Amino acid sequence: MVEEVVLKKVDAQGRVTIPAAWRRGWRSGKVILVKRGGKIELSPVEPLAPSSLFDSIEIVDDVDFTDSHSLKRALLERTTN
Repeated sequence: MVEEVVLKKVDAQGRVTIPAAWRRGWRSGKVILVKRGGKIELSPVEPLAPSSLFDSIEIVDDVDFTDSHSLKRALLERTTN
């Protein structure tokens, strides 16, 4: 299922250039690198709209959102339970 192959040189800082034609249509300048054995997989990151995160975390009702320590405690309790 290989569509296109290009041989690239890795520079002294470990950088590789991705062909511009491959990057067209990407909505972000960020990528995810995954190391699997002796291979590296690279995937573009699609930006998320902040509204997609609304209601994604549930915490107790008695949290004071103006107190950052109270909010942090509530979030940490949620992740450890």
